[in-house]
Amino acid sequence: MGFERRFPLIGGPLTDNVLIIHPRDNVAVALRDLTPGEEAKGTGLSGLPVLHAIPAGHKIALRDLASGEEIVKYGEVVAVAARAIHKGEWVHTHNLESKRWRK
Repeated sequence: MGFERRFPLIGGPLTDNVLIIHPRDNVAVALRDLTPGEEAKGTGLSGLPVLHAIPAGHKIALRDLASGEEIVKYGEVVAVAARAIHKGEWVHTHNLESKRWRK
């Protein structure tokens, strides 16, 4: 017997491709590789266009973030934007810096 038959999906197949971990977060986590132009979808989120290729496990901006603005994940500050980051953009080491080690 196949996996799907033994463990049926309640409500149909999973369509979420991002996860917002905490309500305070201004970034979400990609649940799979995301491609430019597709829509980032998660609980309470839809209509967010992906601007860049984003690898699974990496962050995507949920809104525009100003240079110097805190990046919030897990409901906690994890970094600071090193430059302006657009909604739907990949958030990673190329556009953020550690708050602790900020110059």
